[in-house]
Amino acid sequence: MEIKRREFLLCLGASAGTIAIGSCQKLSSTPVIEQSPTTGTSTSNISFKPVQGPMPLATSNQDFKIENYSNYEVIDDLIIPEGFTYDIIGSWGDQIGDSRFGYNNDYLSYIETSENEGLLTINFEYISPLSWVTSYQKVIGKDLPFLELASAFKSAGESGINPQELLDENVLKKQIREIAKEAMIDMGIGVISIRREADGKWVRTNSKLDRRITGISGLEDGRYLKSTGPAVAIFRKQGKGYDDKLGARIIGSFANCAGGTTPWGTVFSAEENFQKYVLEAVYPDGSAVDPATKKSLFIGDRGVVGLGSAFGLAGNKYGWMVEVSPANPDDYGTKHTWLGRYRHEAVGIRATANQPLVFYSGCDRRSGHLYKFVSKSIIQNPTDKANSQLLTDGMLYGAKFNPDGTGTWIPLKEDTPINPDLPNVHIDGMINLPKRPDGGSFQAKTNQEVEAFKQKYKTLGDLYEGNAEEKQGAILIDAHLAASAAGVTCAARPEDTMVAKDGSLYIAFTSGYPSTSDGSPDKRIFKGPDNEAYEYGWIMRLVEDGDRTDAMTFSWQMLATGGEPITGGLGFSNPDNLEFDHKGNLWMVTDISTSKHNRPVPKDRIGPDGRPMAQPSLCGLFGNNSIWYLPTSGHNAGAGYLFGIGPTECEICGPFFTKDEKTLFLSIQHPGEANGIRQNMATEARQFAMKTVYGDDFLQNRTVPIGSNWPSKKVNDAPKPSVVAIRRLDAGEITYKMGGESDRTNTYEK
Repeated sequence: MEIKRREFLLCLGASAGTIAIGSCQKLSSTPVIEQSPTTGTSTSNISFKPVQGPMPLATSNQDFKIENYSNYEVIDDLIIPEGFTYDIIGSWGDQIGDSRFGYNNDYLSYIETSENEGLLTINFEYISPLSWVTSYQKVIGKDLPFLELASAFKSAGESGINPQELLDENVLKKQIREIAKEAMIDMGIGVISIRREADGKWVRTNSKLDRRITGISGLEDGRYLKSTGPAVAIFRKQGKGYDDKLGARIIGSFANCAGGTTPWGTVFSAEENFQKYVLEAVYPDGSAVDPATKKSLFIGDRGVVGLGSAFGLAGNKYGWMVEVSPANPDDYGTKHTWLGRYRHEAVGIRATANQPLVFYSGCDRRSGHLYKFVSKSIIQNPTDKANSQLLTDGMLYGAKFNPDGTGTWIPLKEDTPINPDLPNVHIDGMINLPKRPDGGSFQAKTNQEVEAFKQKYKTLGDLYEGNAEEKQGAILIDAHLAASAAGVTCAARPEDTMVAKDGSLYIAFTSGYPSTSDGSPDKRIFKGPDNEAYEYGWIMRLVEDGDRTDAMTFSWQMLATGGEPITGGLGFSNPDNLEFDHKGNLWMVTDISTSKHNRPVPKDRIGPDGRPMAQPSLCGLFGNNSIWYLPTSGHNAGAGYLFGIGPTECEICGPFFTKDEKTLFLSIQHPGEANGIRQNMATEARQFAMKTVYGDDFLQNRTVPIGSNWPSKKVNDAPKPSVVAIRRLDAGEITYKMGGESDRTNTYEK
């Protein structure tokens, strides 16, 4: 669903930029006369001069001249506006407590402990095989048997190796565990203490609160994670499947992507692509599949796979939201199972006095759902630390989006009717449903298959086994498939979920393209300007009816569309993490897949097969991942301003403002992911068929670094994921020219 800037403006209230959802539900079908691309896009009242990216934008703060874009150099650095600088707070390999700074830092949360001091909580998401392996010895300072293991996996071929089947004295098993242990240490969560010096620079203070929660915490050190909610009954019982003999205790947390911060001072970390490390499929009673039944591919062309099998981890204990109290040095995390098990990307928290506590989260897969947890009890004081207990009882719901801009919340419980959407409403004509009696899933590709499924199973309780508590636990463990069976809408990779000051929810839908294994979104809701599968993504705003956290109906509207300006996009592709400033304006970072960065686009935009190139193949036009400012009020509302560009082959994650908004924290994830260490400042010349904001064609010659040396930027240095603090050289607020009060209440209401 495309929405252009003028349509965005029509959705804005006249006073303070509050969006009136009801007035613009059907804008997608209303003819609109588009304004000139340069109308209303002045930068005179924003707080920075936009940086120049490879794509012409109406918001670039300059008159367009083709000669300014005919030649473009991609810089292996974090590019930010004039008058700003950044500090490196921490990088992969730096010491944290008795461990180290992990790899691929993602979500960031800063909680003040006193003036100019606080605790920074950091997610470490995954291992990028090439850059991790080729840089490990240089950064960590010790050797691992990578070559020996690579030779063994090459000999094993596609069948892979199951480390559980190897004898304990087998050399290969020891090598697998040695490398797997190091990789798992580089995932999880970290807490570090930091201070802002008089000159504005941020430094670490290395307090007793600094600590790591790794992918194998508890395995050897006794620092197990705890768990609450109905799935604990599954963890504790002897079921059909694998039992790790740990009961409610859990070894480690990994695949930690985005997250959220509560008004009572705890941080939530989202376990996202856990299926790469343990088995996702479960039996109808919610028990895990034995890890010994799957071969471990480990490190190779298909990424890092099966690490958990080296330690016998139970797959049903991963894919949860983890709560951590940064200020408690003895807290190593609690997984709240009422929030559901799926590929969590983030969490939006709404804590309103005298209403139930609500957590929103998206499942980041193609066909993933949007979820909402509603607590059974109500909030008395949003800042009360006892509010964590509200997460131990409630209900999980999935969002059903209607094409008319309305929607409902479907409860994931035993008596919910089976009513999946038919395959023909999905882009690829397929939906995954629970496979019974075996467990796991099957692909329904015809309407007849779905109708037969509905005839055989009447409620979610018919798909799961055990007593009432155990069935609820099994439903939560199998949340994605249970939601699909109940008719929750398959969406377009819902990534970040962020609650605005007014209580509305913003959702970044990163890509509307299908997957042969996971499925695809509902094409009635997630469609491009020509009703096509849409790669470039959207940002949606959702408003609960009656402004109640426990409302069972809502309204929704797409507020921003990715893509080229000439087609109605704002100039970005694949929106991901979101953050609000104190004025309520939106900040966003992008998540273009590394394989698409700066991929050449031929002059006629025709592929090797002689057909027009598909949108994923055109993502190279957008260059590196980037940082955007999207005003939601004032003269610039509805426009997109390019604030920054990331180093080569990286993703930018975790934007988080300090309360005084003089600092913006960011994670720079996997620089050099595709090509590893940049050797001797190597570059490559590539050509791109570009379009101006008026639709004129021109050819751009682009110089692209091969690999990365960031953050040191020294010749042949290893690239290292790092956390940065962006600040003004004049020590002012990053958003100081935007005006408005400075009360930052993005995640709760008083």
